[in-house]
Amino acid sequence: MPKISVIIPTYNSEKTIKTTVDSVFSQSFTDFELIVINDGSTDSTLDIVSQIQDSRLKVFSFENAGGNVSRNRGLQQAVGEFVSFLDADDVWTSGKLVSQLEALQDNIDAKVAYSWTDYIDENGKFLVSGSHITVNGDVYERLLVSNFLENGSNPLIYREALIELGGFDESLSAAQDWDMWLRLAAKYSFICVPKVQILYRVSANSLSSNLVRQEKACLQVLEGAYDTRQILNKNIWNLSRTNLYKYLVCKALQQPFSRTKGILAARFLYLFFVYDTARFKRVNFTFKLLIKIAIMVILPTKIATILLNKVTIKTT
Repeated sequence: MPKISVIIPTYNSEKTIKTTVDSVFSQSFTDFELIVINDGSTDSTLDIVSQIQDSRLKVFSFENAGGNVSRNRGLQQAVGEFVSFLDADDVWTSGKLVSQLEALQDNIDAKVAYSWTDYIDENGKFLVSGSHITVNGDVYERLLVSNFLENGSNPLIYREALIELGGFDESLSAAQDWDMWLRLAAKYSFICVPKVQILYRVSANSLSSNLVRQEKACLQVLEGAYDTRQILNKNIWNLSRTNLYKYLVCKALQQPFSRTKGILAARFLYLFFVYDTARFKRVNFTFKLLIKIAIMVILPTKIATILLNKVTIKTT
């Protein structure tokens, strides 16, 4: 049996799936199976994957059911001692699997290994560095404050731990990854590989409705997480919500720009201000966000886009 099961859920990913799959087959660690779950794609995704000749590749097709269901379907097919998920538009560096596996083997108490993430654009060009946070052992409270794993393409996990927790929550419309990492962190130790090994592809197709859905799901995840374990530090609740709304307002202020997203960003900024106990230390940051929101809400979209492309706002 293979040591590691890699699971790629894919839906209409014809532009990126080959690059993503190639990053798996380029791993320096080779004792793995690659399970591709075709989630009812209507483009040429399945044709592209079917042309790849490698005995480690297994492809399963289902009617469209969403990412949570696809990951769980992949987990049901997996036989490896360890499992890692990879979104169909993200990329791994060649040492990702071996580094994380060695970290888990060297730290027998840990059941989850994660690495650092950087962000690339639709053409694979570097955009910005991720948070590059290193936390080991009991990471639960730190993970409540922010999802420092950053995405679903990151960790290597003992398969038995995932099975014990029942896989991903299929009732969540967003934030499934964060929910899964929190449930793992409530029971198991984590170990960090302090290297950039995940390249997360940023798409410009985010809609404001997705952010509203994400807000609702994240709040649901937080409420469930606080019910799971008693948190002695009362400030963590405010920190969690502060970071959530900081993330949401910055996402709302990314392209494509629109008046609707500007109004949504204004609501997120208000809630960020409400929960942020250090609000008066971030006056410059908040002022820049207000200017950007005003431009999006007041000016026509074409003019706002020209102006806002010249404005850079750091989120840290």
